[in-house]
Amino acid sequence: MPPQSTRTKVTVLGATGSIGASTLDVLSRHKDRYEVFALSAARSVDSMLDLCLRFKPQFAVMADPFAAELLEEKLRGSDIKVLSGDEGLCFISSHESCDCVVASIVGAAGLVPTLHAVESGKRVLLANKEALVMAGQLMMDAAKKSGALLLPIDSEHNAIFQCLPQTESGVEWRGVQKILLTASGGPFRQSTIDELRRVTPERALKHPNWDMGEKVTIDSASLMNKGLELIEACWLFGVTPQQIDVVVHPQSIVHSMVSYDDGSVLAQMGNPDMRTPIAHALAWPERIDSGVAALDLLTHSQLSFEAPDTNRFPCLRLATEAAEVGGTATTILNAADEIAVPAFIEERIGFMDIASHVENALQKIPAVAVDCLETLFETDLKTRELVKEAISRTTVAVST
Repeated sequence: MPPQSTRTKVTVLGATGSIGASTLDVLSRHKDRYEVFALSAARSVDSMLDLCLRFKPQFAVMADPFAAELLEEKLRGSDIKVLSGDEGLCFISSHESCDCVVASIVGAAGLVPTLHAVESGKRVLLANKEALVMAGQLMMDAAKKSGALLLPIDSEHNAIFQCLPQTESGVEWRGVQKILLTASGGPFRQSTIDELRRVTPERALKHPNWDMGEKVTIDSASLMNKGLELIEACWLFGVTPQQIDVVVHPQSIVHSMVSYDDGSVLAQMGNPDMRTPIAHALAWPERIDSGVAALDLLTHSQLSFEAPDTNRFPCLRLATEAAEVGGTATTILNAADEIAVPAFIEERIGFMDIASHVENALQKIPAVAVDCLETLFETDLKTRELVKEAISRTTVAVST
């Protein structure tokens, strides 16, 4: 094995989640190329302990200070330094010894450490949609200033990246007509509005193709996830919402496509496994083994595509409208959804009420230009308080 100094040092933010697990699986297949520099989690002490003993990072960060104390006690006698909170997350994201940061903390909590990684000029593997949904302009300006390389590891954005014309510094919009952003349609693709009103959390948490965390799974069922991805794609690839078409593709084999001026459509295909885009972004512009089997086209010979129905799935419409408005509109959208989704999971509101609370927040809170993080945080807090109050005044019996 080569000396440690020749290996790429990787920080994984959100190491105990599904993206973190997939990332660590890929890293473990290439110990000659990569070493784990730091890991973070929210409060899963036992899971983090297992990862620390297996990968032996220099740093372990728990977002919850009490969880950090417990982990530190369990790791007593080891060389692993345990940190906590936003300060710890930002420290490992911007540390001079770190080369690459995998940003996979779910929700607004991942914004600040991801921004620190970008400001420090790291290779940032971006799975945290909210970083660009909330602070796209700040994030892209920081990347331009620091020279950070932002590489998407959402399967759809990574597919778009692979299908666009590429240069040594990234991708170009050269001869491109449109981005075709695919969506599985979720478990309720063929459900009526009346059926959607009676959806239970148990049913919504069963995605037909992907294994994801609760928040992302519910967002996928409502198509909010696709709306957030549309906003993210606008920032990543420098396009407007009008240059992106969402296409429902139930099989999740074509991960996204790019349509060119000459009539060509390039598609990136593969089995639905997050290790593929993660391996691609880790090694880009090279290719490495991801542990995912090659796609068998004979097994998946029937591929279908259809337009999304924004009457049944209004979250996609709301996200597109927020992207068109710009400024803090997308922050309002995201904050409202982050409050409404847990309320649905706890059966305090119905499935269709998620969109209603998001729309109410967008109507009641005016969008303003984004000039700094403080503006975003003020809008985020105001939105969360508004939606919490609205939900507290509402009693919904979810039919089973």
